[in-house]
Amino acid sequence: MLGGGSFTLFRVRGIRIGVDWSWFIVLFLLILWMSQSYGDLLGESGSATEPFLLAILTAVGFFGSILLHELGHAMVALRNGIGIRSIQLWIFGGMARMDREADSPGTELKVALAGPLVTLAIVAATTLVGIAASSPHVFKQAALFEAAPGVTGPLALVAWLAMINALVLVFNLLPAFPMDGGRVARAIAWHRSGDRTAATRFAAGLGRLFGYAFVAAGIYMVFTDSIFGTFGGVWLTLIGMVINGSARGAAMQTAISSRIDGLRVADVMDRQPVAIPSELSIEQALDEYFLRYRWPWFPVVDAAHRFLGLLVRDRADEVPEISRSSSLVADLLELDDGTFQVRDDAPLDTLLSNQNLRRFGALMAVDADGRLSGVITVEQVGRALRDGANAG
Repeated sequence: MLGGGSFTLFRVRGIRIGVDWSWFIVLFLLILWMSQSYGDLLGESGSATEPFLLAILTAVGFFGSILLHELGHAMVALRNGIGIRSIQLWIFGGMARMDREADSPGTELKVALAGPLVTLAIVAATTLVGIAASSPHVFKQAALFEAAPGVTGPLALVAWLAMINALVLVFNLLPAFPMDGGRVARAIAWHRSGDRTAATRFAAGLGRLFGYAFVAAGIYMVFTDSIFGTFGGVWLTLIGMVINGSARGAAMQTAISSRIDGLRVADVMDRQPVAIPSELSIEQALDEYFLRYRWPWFPVVDAAHRFLGLLVRDRADEVPEISRSSSLVADLLELDDGTFQVRDDAPLDTLLSNQNLRRFGALMAVDADGRLSGVITVEQVGRALRDGANAG
């Protein structure tokens, strides 16, 4: 869904915050539209200083709200052991790109509701601030950009943010997968049926129905010159097409994942992984592991066989020969923050959307106590899918 160009803005707790090139289109249109709206409200030209500055602040507030929504998803996902690769702002809002799917309906529900709860908090905060600074009636007039006594530019900014976030909240909670409401519907169906595959198929079906409905409504708005205008109709049509495509993709992935339904990581992983003890010297690691097996990296474990991270050949080679006997593996390994591992009792189909498995080609399988119990590779997952297809 995202375009090819992506720009990094900053990082939050290691999560890359980026913008797709399409985001700049919305930024430009929003500033242009809001400049004109503030100009009409204040009786000035839209290119005047105050309307233009208010429009910029409105755009910052709007996209800041979208970012906070996605960070809500991300923080809850991280607390439940789901890695977040990045948060991307694009033409239709934002998207937290997770390393894998939730492994239980409860986790799916918590992650899905986290974003809407943040948006609800933004609506409540801006509404309280706006009403405290004016009155409920004046606040409503400000939200609609009606020129009236007591309606100022800053009040209109706060009121508009409250209104747009309320609309985003309601729209996002519609049970149209993959929107948050659709994920809530999938979590409920999953909890009731105990079958994630069937729940995803059900939610994807709802998503496609809503997608078609949005497209039909958008086309109707365009040809009937509705109160939302031609632009609103085109926008709703595009959103419907995106939702339809995403739901169709989810249904296709579900059909693929059903081939390995019931399998766990432990069922296909290599149960005898070669690991380097952390107390070994770099010299021993090079001689006994890298030169022997010719692998580019190895997992590193402590005395209790708990997985600590990876030792990469290139980093070991950088250590001067005179220092290799006194340098320890523990001092040179890339510590694991959850990026390199997966639980050995996790459903195998959760790896189909695991970005780290695609990136590294393999993940370390650990038990409930964090001990290394195996290695799962892309080839092993692919073999399981082929076996499942042949069995079907």
